[in-house]
Amino acid sequence: MNPLRCCVIDDEPLAANLISSYVERTPTLALVGTFNSASEAVRVILDGKVDLVFLDIEMPQINGMEFSKIIPPTCRIIFTTAYDRYAVQGFRVNAIDYLLKPVSYEEFLEAATHALTAAQGAPLGSNALPSREFLLVKSEYRLIQIRIADIQLIEGLKDYIKIFVAGQPKAILTLMSMKAIEQTLPARQFMRVHRSYIVNTSKISIIERNHIIIGDHVVPVSGSYRQQFSDYIASLNPDNE
Repeated sequence: MNPLRCCVIDDEPLAANLISSYVERTPTLALVGTFNSASEAVRVILDGKVDLVFLDIEMPQINGMEFSKIIPPTCRIIFTTAYDRYAVQGFRVNAIDYLLKPVSYEEFLEAATHALTAAQGAPLGSNALPSREFLLVKSEYRLIQIRIADIQLIEGLKDYIKIFVAGQPKAILTLMSMKAIEQTLPARQFMRVHRSYIVNTSKISIIERNHIIIGDHVVPVSGSYRQQFSDYIASLNPDNE
């Protein structure tokens, strides 16, 4: 496979040069250009000369999050930023990955590998990405990457949510609304069954009356979500009417 054609967009010259140097030392990547603003890069991207863009977020005139909305789906995105508050937004626009500055080469290489795997496994017209297998959340001043398939359920606690992950004895607490996390997770896999609960349907072991059992957790199914959940159960057993 040919190297992925890359460009780097960052208004900080040192940061831009660092990422560019990482691209140049990676055999699976080819550097097309390094730009200090989105407006400088827009032509080369819209002309289809770039497969992957390393994009800063906090930039003058047009920021990276705004610019990402006009980038063609044939060009994948890896965000690079000093601010972790953009992580959820980054995944909503189908970013391949989200790198927090200062970026090490190991972190860069992992993200680049995600991009290469995506290019090999999915048509470039689609931003179906392997990093979408993961969720990045901030908890106790740390960024934690969680494999989405390992999430058992999510419990809402006012402005916070608790994410219960298989194999982890302690839930991960993060500042996020239930609405935001629901929009981030794949709808075909996760279902809201209560104002305070979202469950991974593949983790359900027992359904009894108005409760779901997932591992050691007993999750209530509230009245407002009961019909939706019943329809889901019926779809799994179409012959059982």
